[in-house]
Amino acid sequence: GPPPLLALRLFCGAGDSENLLLGGARARVSRRPKAMASAHPSQGLPSGMDPSMVDEYASQSKLLQEFVKIPSIGKAWVFTSKDENASRAMVSVSQSDLLANKKRSFLLNTHISKSSSKSVSFQWSPFPVEMSGVSAVVPSPSGKKLLLVRNAEDDDSPTKLEIWGPCQLENEIHVARSVHGSLYADGWFEGISWNQEETLIAYVAEEPPQPKPEFNDSGYKKEGSSQKDFRSWKGQGDIEDSWGETYSNKRIPALFVANISSGEVRALKGIPRSLSAGQVIWAPSSSYSLVFVAWSDDNGFQETPRKLGIKYCYNRPCALYAAADPFKEEADKPSTDSNKGDTAALVKLTADLSSAFFPRFSPDGKYLVFISAKSAVDSGAHNATNSMHKIDWPTDGKLEGSLSVSDVVPTVMSPQDGCFPGMYCSGLLRFPWLSDGRTMILSSAWGSKEVILSINVASGEVSRVSPQDSDYSWNVLALDNNNILAVSSSLVTLPQMYYGFEDSHTDKPCQWDWQEISSPFPKPSDKVSSLLADHKFSVIKIPVSNPSDKLPDGAKLPFEAIFVSGKDSASSPTIVVLHGGPHSVYPSSYSRSLAFLYAQGYNLLVVNYRGSLGFGEEALQSLPGNIGSQDVNDVLTALDFVKKRGLIDASRVAVVGGSHGGFLTTHLIGQ
Repeated sequence: GPPPLLALRLFCGAGDSENLLLGGARARVSRRPKAMASAHPSQGLPSGMDPSMVDEYASQSKLLQEFVKIPSIGKAWVFTSKDENASRAMVSVSQSDLLANKKRSFLLNTHISKSSSKSVSFQWSPFPVEMSGVSAVVPSPSGKKLLLVRNAEDDDSPTKLEIWGPCQLENEIHVARSVHGSLYADGWFEGISWNQEETLIAYVAEEPPQPKPEFNDSGYKKEGSSQKDFRSWKGQGDIEDSWGETYSNKRIPALFVANISSGEVRALKGIPRSLSAGQVIWAPSSSYSLVFVAWSDDNGFQETPRKLGIKYCYNRPCALYAAADPFKEEADKPSTDSNKGDTAALVKLTADLSSAFFPRFSPDGKYLVFISAKSAVDSGAHNATNSMHKIDWPTDGKLEGSLSVSDVVPTVMSPQDGCFPGMYCSGLLRFPWLSDGRTMILSSAWGSKEVILSINVASGEVSRVSPQDSDYSWNVLALDNNNILAVSSSLVTLPQMYYGFEDSHTDKPCQWDWQEISSPFPKPSDKVSSLLADHKFSVIKIPVSNPSDKLPDGAKLPFEAIFVSGKDSASSPTIVVLHGGPHSVYPSSYSRSLAFLYAQGYNLLVVNYRGSLGFGEEALQSLPGNIGSQDVNDVLTALDFVKKRGLIDASRVAVVGGSHGGFLTTHLIGQ
């Protein structure tokens, strides 16, 4: 039978598994102290810890800090110039501080010089600029202005919008809490967008505090109650659901527009409080200037609508809406006899589609392209294979009658071997277009890898842009005209930036040359470099064992596992690593928590069991109804696969997982 499994550590819940995993867990659990909080009175050591362990723990702590201080690459922005051979870029970089328990963010600037021989050089600024207290960095379309958002730290402080020019602070807008709360700077509701004229900024923020009744001891409402009284237990008003988890203390997201010259901020009227708005963008010249996504409170509880959580859930119904710019004169706002008042300026664009998000207009304004998770909404799976759609935007800007939604990339049910497995998109660039105005560049999961795709929204043609023969993961950072700034990494390779040129001198379509970019990031310590160099990884295809005849063809295809090993893998203990979800995927990209584990001398077997993203819709949908059996069997099949090939010591196996991976950990121990 399969080798015995040992629980290394179990994390139930949807918290930050990386932070939890960095707690220094060891597979030799018999030596792991039971408690670290109380010191032994005679020895001055924590209970259960002997002096011989002090050096080991100190060494592990030092190594952990060396891994953690390696910078992480976040977003990037490229600003083109009249000179086609030169442009500028900004790259956001973060670094964790374990002792302070916070993350520090920096901006790096660089000048990009291109030559006709398809080579590029980056001249970096000598020092980064720390973005202390900054929640969002949003350059204007031309790159001549920069918005920095500083959310309020307490209920009495205003939100600050800083407008920066080339060498000075042009304006600072202080928005009182009575106007709105903090801006949504990340997550589903994130949305900050400049108009093309760079005079207005639309964004999503918490609605202003709602007035609440205050009562005296006799039960009578008091007049003139102060806001400070509302913090007490007395008369807090009607209960209001939040979207849970990281949104649990946030109010309803609403839309606002700021005039960067006057500093005036106006709320977008007419959006009912049952809708939570996000992802706002500016439309081409039109009576309806803004397009945004909205999620409804109504999830089937007609009498008491409930917000059922959203952070990891793509299966919450949402739609695209269009609305008028609140700074336009009332006379310019559209109105009809049957739809008067504030709500007249609100138009639902995707009435016949259960899901629509990440809207982007084509450069010529003819198409509104968006992603849909209708497979997740319609099936109930919290995540599933995406599809892409487009709307022909009216040339006159008048949104009258129903708009036609057409498919660009349909849901892939059962991919052919080595072919496109479907879209699994967790974000889009603000401007994802090549110069033809029809080709969109984005990142997506492809099996156990992340890849860069090009999609022609006119023809629906999908091509893989990142190297075809690479098991590394690739993500697009920004576009430089028709070139791509990307980052690539693997489980045993630190993130490295690349610059991609499309090769026009070949008969093969969508061939790209990738040049490694020299960066100012400091090299890791000699010990970390040596540990990384001493390890290798491979993506292994695992055939499904005894597939049922009732399964669709896509659910009988091989799934994948990533095996990380050192020089003496056959004699080293092995940790089976399981992702949560279950509808997510553990990609081959660098993970410092996993790097810290294999640096301790373990092999890693990272299993992307059926139900994971990146393998087609039929494989994903085969798991609901079979959880606790099919996923468990897939993990054991993967373990048997490497065991039979002599890659591991089957008597020294541990398992670790978070959320659904924690659920699987308990099943694997029990079964």
